[in-house]
Amino acid sequence: MPHATTADRAEPADPYRHEKGNVLRLAVAQAFAGANATIVYATGAIIGNTLAPDRSLATLPISIFVVGMAACTLPAGAIAQRHGRRAAFLAGTGCGMLAGLLAALAVVLGSFWLFCAATFFGGAYAAVVLSFRFAAADCAPPERRPRALSAVMAGGVFAGVIGPQLVTFTMDMWLPHVFAATFVAQAAVAAISAVILLGVRLPVPPRAETGRGRPLGVIARQPRFITAVVCGVVSYLLMNFLMTAAPLAMRMCGLSQEAANLGLQWHVIAMYGPSFFTGRLITRFGAPRVVMAGLALTAASAAIGLTGVAVAHFWVTLILLGLGWNFGFVGASAMVLECHRPEERARVQSFNDFAVFGTMALGSFLSGGLLTAYGWDTVLWMSFIPLIAAVAALTVSGAPRRAGGAA
Repeated sequence: MPHATTADRAEPADPYRHEKGNVLRLAVAQAFAGANATIVYATGAIIGNTLAPDRSLATLPISIFVVGMAACTLPAGAIAQRHGRRAAFLAGTGCGMLAGLLAALAVVLGSFWLFCAATFFGGAYAAVVLSFRFAAADCAPPERRPRALSAVMAGGVFAGVIGPQLVTFTMDMWLPHVFAATFVAQAAVAAISAVILLGVRLPVPPRAETGRGRPLGVIARQPRFITAVVCGVVSYLLMNFLMTAAPLAMRMCGLSQEAANLGLQWHVIAMYGPSFFTGRLITRFGAPRVVMAGLALTAASAAIGLTGVAVAHFWVTLILLGLGWNFGFVGASAMVLECHRPEERARVQSFNDFAVFGTMALGSFLSGGLLTAYGWDTVLWMSFIPLIAAVAALTVSGAPRRAGGAA
């Protein structure tokens, strides 16, 4: 029988009375915790190139990071189901602190495989961080859930600034061990996030809603859920697929590392910036239409990338890619909220994220190999295949036509 910690309890008479405080804390925690992923993406390939026994393994730490996200999504959901979401959050921040300290030690010792282990724990942390959006939805009544989910995702805008700035100001603080201090700082930021999450007070479903719910297979066969998962998978897969390859492609085209770093920063800001209003768009137009807009923006990003290899082409590609990810992923997440009952949410949401991150890991491994073997244009052309699949899923389900005002 699922149960929850005392910290997750709210008064039955008003289960949403802590809504504003919870959403604010989750958004701030998202800002700090989200810096973890930005730091790994900004430094992982560089450190990998320095420490790897073979330079073909340079991007392996980033791929291991994604594997960590996929592998730890279901265990995190199980912890949330049995002990409450806050317990899962604190376990995740523990992984974040461990990731930072192990990565710093790996840099000092010059150990590539220890660094890969550190990024795995960083991926576990990132998986838990992305569940903040669903926790925010739990805090709000149905009509405000898309806005609550979107508000927490907006915290990622600050993560997009905090992460690169931490790298810039700390990378040379522990010479000759470049980036060692960066990961110590990342562990400290994870600790700050844990303190913020201690104040989160989440509602518990009424006793009548604490049963096991329907079998996961029954839920997963719902057309609406299948469409939501496909769109979420494609949105995140292509974001990671193109973002992983773009910085290396810029270097291969003779562009500077500074240009690549700035492009990545604007990409992350574009990923989370629209979250200030994405929830309102979902409420007004329906989640499927917002998802369709996201897929169109992602297609536009690939099309722009095919027109040239100047700095401007890469930056516009990355910015449009970030915008497309936001509409596609947030919209798909809102669709998932429509597919489960309260007692089923932890299992269903973790299963959705497992599907998303598992497929994303495959894209991460493929991206570097395709770029090295066939070039940037091939990577861009390949992105249209999953886009067509997602558009087909939305069209066949008829979701955009049925979407009315509220999602």
